[in-house]
Amino acid sequence: MGDVLAVLEGEPWLACLDSGSEIMPRGRWTILCRDPVHVVEAHAGRCFVDRREQAGDALEILRGLIPAFACPDGMPFVGGAIGFADYRFGQRTHGLSTRHDPDPQQPEFAAGIYDHAIIMDRLERRAWLTGYGTPDVMARRRREVMDLWGRVVAHAPLPKMPDIQFTMERSARGYRRAVAQACDYIAAGDIFQVNITARMWGARPPGLSPIAAYRALRVTSAAPFGAFLSCGPDFALLSASPERFVALDVHGVMRTRPIKGTAPRDPDPVRDRQRAQDLRLDEKECAENLMIVDLMRNDLGQLARIGSVSVPELFNVEHFTHVHHLVSEVQATLLPGHDAIDLLRATLPPGSVTGAPKHRAMQIIDELEGSARGPYCGVVFRIGGDGAMDSSVIIRTLVMTRAGICAAAGGGITILSDPQKEYEEMCLKVSALLSVFGNTSSGEKEHD
Repeated sequence: MGDVLAVLEGEPWLACLDSGSEIMPRGRWTILCRDPVHVVEAHAGRCFVDRREQAGDALEILRGLIPAFACPDGMPFVGGAIGFADYRFGQRTHGLSTRHDPDPQQPEFAAGIYDHAIIMDRLERRAWLTGYGTPDVMARRRREVMDLWGRVVAHAPLPKMPDIQFTMERSARGYRRAVAQACDYIAAGDIFQVNITARMWGARPPGLSPIAAYRALRVTSAAPFGAFLSCGPDFALLSASPERFVALDVHGVMRTRPIKGTAPRDPDPVRDRQRAQDLRLDEKECAENLMIVDLMRNDLGQLARIGSVSVPELFNVEHFTHVHHLVSEVQATLLPGHDAIDLLRATLPPGSVTGAPKHRAMQIIDELEGSARGPYCGVVFRIGGDGAMDSSVIIRTLVMTRAGICAAAGGGITILSDPQKEYEEMCLKVSALLSVFGNTSSGEKEHD
């Protein structure tokens, strides 16, 4: 996949949902789309379609642009919408204000409507061109794909990434203080859990390509829900997310797989297995996971048939390049008369990166965190013409604008949290992102 991406350098509105993991079936498919038919964006609550402002809600506008068509058996996606909704977009769905100023270069919501898709199957090692366009449109798409394949050079060399100094938005002491304050809220009975995060920024060197940086990221941090989204010339999302948010199949079955609980990998296989086992039995990590399972049961339950909500997996340990994670699954059946757009609206932003109760946790997040989350803790999604949807939580993600690069990480805080250990977990998670650029210093200061 990296060789294909290499020849698409600089292409605007490129969408790649990139399975770069051995976890099957969630790590099976890669979906590549180019040249959207329409583009929907939202900036500070204002919506634009093909760069023209349009009254209305971005999700409702998107619903009206996705055509309805059948998807052949065995294909995950034939065309439709691919995009993202950031954390602020989720705040708006809850009617919440924020004290943080957004980055004007970053859209709150962006999606392309694609009449085709290149589908790559990692299991069978095959690729297809799919689409819903007219015969003339699909003939043109086939010519474009043949031209693309003709330009692909096997084992295209990956440019060396520059060393970049990243600076954390606040000191290590400031992060620990925020965690301690969150624990105070929990002890007072205000909330059960809250996710506290931090961001780090580095200057983007002239000439650094988002695709080159993404290719480097996918080499070091393969993930089942990787994504590259280029939204115009000044913004790109480079994600190595391990976490599915909400999936909806054509039969109306909803699935979500919240991640809560983290332990570092160990190069020694025996110690590594022990760390995974310790994670599975850790009281704090299991409590953290269980509270988010309950939250997601509630979120899905808003649109679920009565009696259909279930938890088929609880406290399953999954293994990634740098960490073990504790993962559970919640399932439910969608009520008749509702669709993927309704499901997104009801569940944004993801409960695993907010807390419980969700509304109050989001208010505390805004109080305690040092900057706007932006795309981080939002959602990447695809919605097909058959009504099926899949989505991922925007974590383990780099955000590139014209001027800079942002990396972020955090963790769930419970009454059992230790501020120093939470700080160390945050650093562990963000280290995989910073290591792409060699110099991993967070620029931390012990004095505010």
